[in-house]
Amino acid sequence: MSGAAVAAVGFAGMLVLLVLRMPIGLAMLTAGSIGYAWFTSLPIFLNYMKTTPYHLFANYTLSVIPLFILMGALAEKSGLSTALFRAAASFLGHRRGGLGMALIGACAGFGAICGSSVATTATFGRATLPEFKRYGYDQGFATGMIAVGGTLGILIPPSVILVVYAITTEQNIAKLFMAALIPGLLAAVFYWIVIAVMVRLRPEAGPAVHRVGWAERWRALVGVWPVMLIATTVVGGIYGGVFTPTEGASIGCIAMLVVGVVQGGLGWSEIKASLIQTAETSAMIFIILLGAEVFNGFLALSQLPATAAELVTQSGLPPYGVIVGLLVFYIILGGVMDELAMILLTLPIFFPIVTALDLGMMPDDIAIWFGILVLMVVGIGLTAPPIGLNVFVVSAIAKDVPILATYRGVIPFVVADVVRLGLVVAFPALALWLVNLLS
Repeated sequence: MSGAAVAAVGFAGMLVLLVLRMPIGLAMLTAGSIGYAWFTSLPIFLNYMKTTPYHLFANYTLSVIPLFILMGALAEKSGLSTALFRAAASFLGHRRGGLGMALIGACAGFGAICGSSVATTATFGRATLPEFKRYGYDQGFATGMIAVGGTLGILIPPSVILVVYAITTEQNIAKLFMAALIPGLLAAVFYWIVIAVMVRLRPEAGPAVHRVGWAERWRALVGVWPVMLIATTVVGGIYGGVFTPTEGASIGCIAMLVVGVVQGGLGWSEIKASLIQTAETSAMIFIILLGAEVFNGFLALSQLPATAAELVTQSGLPPYGVIVGLLVFYIILGGVMDELAMILLTLPIFFPIVTALDLGMMPDDIAIWFGILVLMVVGIGLTAPPIGLNVFVVSAIAKDVPILATYRGVIPFVVADVVRLGLVVAFPALALWLVNLLS
C-alpha cells in the first residue's frame, strides 16, 4: 500500500472516530499513533512519544494561549460583556437595528481582550438575548447576529487561532496581530451594513428602542473605559514593540484582575470560575495540538504533503487560482470540523504549497497574508451551515429558537464574509499595510 493510500485510510479512520463522538484531539492522536507505528515500528513510536509532548508543550510561546484565555475569562466574569453592550446600546439603540449594531460593537471590543470565538458567542448570547426578546427583535435575526458577532473574538486581535498559526508556521505573532486588525474591523463594518440593509427590508426584524440621554451615555462609558484602556494598552504595546505578546497577555491578566476586584465585579468565586474555565479551555487546545503533532508526523512519513505540493505545482493553475481553490476547500472543511484541528491538519500540507507560489510578494508577506485568509475562512466556518460551531453555541443558549431560524439569520452575514474574503484576496495590502507601516 502506498504512503498516500495509508494517509487516506488514516484520514478516514479519524473521521469515523469523530462520528463516534470521540473528541477531535483524541481522534487525531489515535489515528496518528497507529499510522506512525505502521510506517516505523512500535518501539520507535514510543520513543517518539517519550520526547515529543515535552518539546511541544515546553515552547515558551504557547504560554500566551492560557494567558489570553484567562484575560477574557476575567473580563467575562466581571460583567464586562454586559457593560460593553449597554454602553454601545446607549448610543445606537434608538436606531432600527441599533441593538444589533451595539452587539457587533461590543463583540469587537470584547474580542480585543478575549481571543476566542466560542467564549465571545456564549458570553454575549447570555448577556443580550433577554434584551433582544424584550424589544421584539426577530428571534432568528437576533441569534444570527450573536453567532456572527462571536467570530469577532478571533478576527479582532489578539486571536488564539493566529497564535497557533504563528507557532505552526514559525511566523511573528505580533505581525500577524497587526495584519488582522484591518480585516477584523472590516468585518464589524460589513456586519453593520448587513444589519442596516436587513432592517430596511424588514423593519419589524429590528425595531428601535427608546433614546437615552447624554447623562446615561456617559455613565455607561465610565463603566467600560478601564477595560478598554487595558485592551488598548495590551494591543498597542504589542504593535509598538513595547512588549512581546506573552508579556502583553500577562499585563492584561493582572490589570483585568485589579480592575475587576476594585469595581466589585470579581470576587473569589468569579476568580475561581475564571481559572477553571481557563484550565479546561487550555487543556482542550493543548490536546488538539498534541493530536495534530502526532497526526502530522504520520502524514510526513506518508509523503502526502510533498506529493500534494508536487501535484499542485504541476497542475498548471495560476497562483491565485491555487489560493482560491485552497480557500474553498477550507470553507467546506470548516463546515464539518473544529477550526483549530482544521488548520493544524492542513497547514503542513498547504503552507509549503502557498509559500512556493509566485504571487509577487516576499515570502514573509505571503505567509502573513495567507494566515489572515485562513483566519477569515475559519470565521466563515464557525457560522456557515451545515454545522457552524457558533450556531450550536447560540442554540444551546436560546433553546426556544429553532436552529434553522438561526441558520437563516446568519446567511446574509456569511455572504458579507465571502465578499470581504474576496477583497483581501484581491488586495493583500488590506492585511499587509499596517505590518509594513509599523515594522
